[in-house]
Amino acid sequence: MKYENMLPDPFAYLANTVQVAHMLAEAQMVVGMRLMGMAGIWSVPQAEDSRMVSEKVQAVTRSATDAGAAMMRGETPDKITAAAIKPLRQKTRANAKRLGKRGLKRS
Repeated sequence: MKYENMLPDPFAYLANTVQVAHMLAEAQMVVGMRLMGMAGIWSVPQAEDSRMVSEKVQAVTRSATDAGAAMMRGETPDKITAAAIKPLRQKTRANAKRLGKRGLKRS
């Protein structure tokens, strides 16, 4: 077994931190747009309330599954973390993009 493959890349930790920062910013935007939607200011679909609950279960399950699979493959901690972050980031990015396109509600 080569030990070079076992050593974590310090820059990968920084990349994970950047991904989490993006995810947090996008999540805040999504929360804001959904709250404005509940207030009748932002245009959101009728199913948004149930969607925001069900998608979290799916994203967290996928995150845990991917991280577990990475652990079982013997990946380094930075790669395990990246595997856990990826499905969550994909969901926040998609939500921010989808809700951002809808815009302010027009009476």
